[in-house]
Amino acid sequence: MIILQKVLEIFRLRPDYDKRVFGLDLMRALAIISVVMGHELVLEKADTNFPWIRLLHGVELFFVLSGFLIGGILIKTFNSSDSFGIKTIGEFWVRRWFRTLPNYYLVLVLNIIVVYFGIIKEDFTKFNWKFFLFLQNFTTPNTGFFWESWSISIEEWFYVFFPVILAAIYFLLKRFRVDKKLIFFSSIFIFLLIPFLLRFFHASQFEVDTFWLWFKILKVVIYRLDGIALGVLAAFLKYYYPEFWYKCRNISFIAGFTISYVVLYWTWLPSEFSSKVYRILFEDIGCLLLLPKFDSIRKAPVIVKKVFTHISLISYSMYLLNLALVSEIIRDNFPPQGPYSAWALYIVYWVAVIVFSTLLYKYFEKPMMDLRDKPFMDLRDKLKSKIAVLGITYKQ
Repeated sequence: MIILQKVLEIFRLRPDYDKRVFGLDLMRALAIISVVMGHELVLEKADTNFPWIRLLHGVELFFVLSGFLIGGILIKTFNSSDSFGIKTIGEFWVRRWFRTLPNYYLVLVLNIIVVYFGIIKEDFTKFNWKFFLFLQNFTTPNTGFFWESWSISIEEWFYVFFPVILAAIYFLLKRFRVDKKLIFFSSIFIFLLIPFLLRFFHASQFEVDTFWLWFKILKVVIYRLDGIALGVLAAFLKYYYPEFWYKCRNISFIAGFTISYVVLYWTWLPSEFSSKVYRILFEDIGCLLLLPKFDSIRKAPVIVKKVFTHISLISYSMYLLNLALVSEIIRDNFPPQGPYSAWALYIVYWVAVIVFSTLLYKYFEKPMMDLRDKPFMDLRDKLKSKIAVLGITYKQ
């Protein structure tokens, strides 16, 4: 029993539940569950059409949720700052990159290793320097290597571009005493408009089948920044119109659920203009409308809260690990021989994803996030020490 407790302790995360919004953890958990289920390559042998109903696209939930969370941070920072400039933007980037880059680069290196040595059957010639700068799908599709990295590229470039555009608009308009609320909304509008126009006038001209519809349009950075911008718009609505945000939560959820499933079950022919331009916009709007309800959920049974919070915490690690480093390794090295072995391997797949993702989060991702403030604190303390030696008073 003691040994079992020690083993379980290795995987225990101990989050502060009181500081977390359970509904948002639930939304994130459902998003990653959808993503992982979409990469269940071993179940192809079972031929069961599991899970028998279509699930919301997890990445779209992630985009809107990420925009909502980061948007809230940016709104508060922007409104509390006398000058939204290089220093403020730089601090935002550093905190964001401590959250995402260490895990990404570690898993990228692992992908390079498993493909180079033939552990999984992907095309190593598709790997290039662009993966280190999130340029692999900036204007053109990425296929054949580290497929799942397409969405993190979209997120990273949004978090680079949005604060810069916000700062530029603020710099141009502050002399005219334009309200910060209007400035922030103008920045959101730009990021909603430009990707839509690029899809409307440029991407809609592409000749695509179902596969290339996703990879040439729906998984390319410049055509997809509006999905995250919709999440920022949700943060804007919550911040400036909190009463409306709370009151509309139920009707908004019903509308979002309806829109999402109409989009999922609608017949979208890849050659159609609407499929190239509007489909993903409708899907993201559906996800946005789900947010007020999820944001209002604070309570749940203890076991439910523990399970979904755990999955939420390890979701980024699950996203990075599940396809190439688990699903494809199983598929290429332990191929199922029939439906029963496919189901057995499917269980192995899920256990492996959760176990390795928990370990990656607890012993690498979380420690790297905890370093976000330390470099600045250490530098400040060193400066204070040197100034004290000189006999100069230090002011915080």
